[in-house]
Amino acid sequence: MGSAFKRIDRHGKPRYTACYEDLKGKITSAGTFSSKKEADRAWQRAEAEVGKGRDLNLKRGRQTFKKYVEETWLPNHEVEPTTMQSYHYSIYKHVMPEFGAIRMMDILPEHVRAWIRQMKRNGVSAATIRYNKVVLSAIFTTALNDQVTYIHPCKGVRTPTVPEKPLEIISPEQFDDLYHALPDADSKLLVETAIETGLRWGELTELRGRDLKTRSRLLTVSRVVVELNPKFHPEGKRFLIKDYPKDKEWRRFKLSDQIVARLEDHIIDENLGTDGLLFVYQPEVANEERPAPLDPEVLGWTEENTKGHRYRHGTLSAYNAAKCRCDHCRRAFAEYRTRRRADGKDNPREPRRRETDGHVPANWFRNRIWKPALNKANLDVKVRIHDLRHAHASWLLAGGADLQVVKERLGHGSISTAERYLHTSTTPTTPPSPPSTRSAVATAPIELNR
Repeated sequence: MGSAFKRIDRHGKPRYTACYEDLKGKITSAGTFSSKKEADRAWQRAEAEVGKGRDLNLKRGRQTFKKYVEETWLPNHEVEPTTMQSYHYSIYKHVMPEFGAIRMMDILPEHVRAWIRQMKRNGVSAATIRYNKVVLSAIFTTALNDQVTYIHPCKGVRTPTVPEKPLEIISPEQFDDLYHALPDADSKLLVETAIETGLRWGELTELRGRDLKTRSRLLTVSRVVVELNPKFHPEGKRFLIKDYPKDKEWRRFKLSDQIVARLEDHIIDENLGTDGLLFVYQPEVANEERPAPLDPEVLGWTEENTKGHRYRHGTLSAYNAAKCRCDHCRRAFAEYRTRRRADGKDNPREPRRRETDGHVPANWFRNRIWKPALNKANLDVKVRIHDLRHAHASWLLAGGADLQVVKERLGHGSISTAERYLHTSTTPTTPPSPPSTRSAVATAPIELNR
């Protein structure tokens, strides 16, 4: 049973403290008031909340957003390491600067709406705004369940519309051009395996010899590797291997004779065995022969700088004074710095080394292998390595494959995910006979074993 206790404050005036018994049977204060009537109302309201199974502890709601997130939510929120990494970046870049100093109980929907409007004015993309609101909503959902606060400020707050962009599907002819533009046999095999299997990058780069049964042509997808900032890795490393793919379920399907033969030869030639990675990080394959430097006399002149001066391309003056960053000017500056280091005039830092345990880093492959190949192929579409997965599904459906087969083969959680590929392919229903380098996905029948 609650009650109100009278006390005298330092100014000699009477004050009344409302006390009630919380869910744990502990006598807790519901606040101090200037009249006994207000104090009685307070402990009666508190007891009513306790009767509903709610703990009206105002001290918990008075803690700042920053304190709650850093001391309670982040340490105890169970999510995948990659998700936790993404949460950290979003919280400390967008959420914490706005709400960090505010008490949890004081954050209202109007504050969330003002925050969204401010992000929109600052040029933050609609997709990023939506994700930031999802993170903030997850924090307050936990706070509401833990009875830190009794209002969810994200409820009913809308974010800018994120338009659904149509999928750009690479055609077999475009894939041929891209394939021939790749710099070496290993990268060609990796890309060909990607288009043949439709695997995600983390599944593709974690493939090992034991995952492929060459006689039955069965490929088992049972693991995925994710690349993390070391502070989010349980052991402080860069790559984390998870014993389950994204959909939390192993899957198994057949490959074409063509790709199985190529993979089998690769395993034998590289002596990979059963535990070796099929695709290994080899930075030396990305080294390209640089063309001979051109004479500045034939390269022409830069645009006028702020002082109205122009300089010849391929010179230090063009790089420094005209701020030109074309390939010729950048190369001239790089060669100048190289000569200075060779003469001992500079103290360069140690070259940055890529931390890897053999897995192919996504960013390295994208910048050193994929983008140069795209530029060389001169395609009229922007293609990511992940878009080969979209092409795999689209080509299968265009060739007459069943929608359920595509869903199971790609590891989608719902058949509606696979349905978005129904009208994306520009590949004809009966594709022309492909050259030997073209993926067999466009023409071969699909077999699936679970």
